[in-house]
Amino acid sequence: MDNGVLSAVLTRERIVVAAALAAITLLAWAYVLWLAAHMNTLMPAPAMDMSGMDMSAMMQPAFVAWTLPHFLFMFAMWAVMMVGMMTPSATPMILIYAQVAHQAATLGKSFVSAAWFASGYLLVWTAFALLATLAQLGLERAALLSAMMQSSSHIFGGAVLIAVGVFQWLPIKQACLAQCRAPLSFVQQHGGFKPEISGALRLGAVHGAYCVGCCWALMALLFVGGVMNLLWIAGLMIFVLLEKIVPGSRYFSRLAGLVAIAAGVWMLAF
Repeated sequence: MDNGVLSAVLTRERIVVAAALAAITLLAWAYVLWLAAHMNTLMPAPAMDMSGMDMSAMMQPAFVAWTLPHFLFMFAMWAVMMVGMMTPSATPMILIYAQVAHQAATLGKSFVSAAWFASGYLLVWTAFALLATLAQLGLERAALLSAMMQSSSHIFGGAVLIAVGVFQWLPIKQACLAQCRAPLSFVQQHGGFKPEISGALRLGAVHGAYCVGCCWALMALLFVGGVMNLLWIAGLMIFVLLEKIVPGSRYFSRLAGLVAIAAGVWMLAF
């Protein structure tokens, strides 16, 4: 196959993979939008006898015991939300994997689809979704989240903002971010692209683990602004993507950290 034909085929391959990733992202966002619009219907508040209750008591968050269907519903919400938020930032790495896989196939070498790499990546974020669900359960038990799934305590909200801001300055944050920003360097450091299913899954999972290490604190901000606050979700998705692609990401990340610390101090003070 000559270079012109190979280049055309690879371009078409990248378009197909990019379109598939865009479709996954759009479907996940469609679910999140639908869920936000129907949350009151899907998760009705428990009936309460309000006779004899003053307004201050009614405004206090109260924990309602979760059933297994409730837990699974919340886990599914978190899992789909993580797919919608994190697939765009993983797209460059997945496209590189798809290109290598196609080139290997044209040379007659066995090489699994980039879908396996993407699956490993998203499995790690699904595991994170499980931890986030458990965290939400714990915060509701402690009456730190309102019925709208956002912070009901200025102290808690301010503390989270400050903690996230500090994390943005820590070496571990920058180390994980460096792995996410340099796909080819990441692959070289972890033994190269893997042609078999297990290897592709493992490499995708490792990449996902670095991504979680880089972004988990940012996701905690959802407990401040609202787990189903669409503006917060979209804002975090865009920030995570920018953090991985803009020049001078270290300064961009640390500047955001200063903003979060300032917001946290303001929340604690007022």
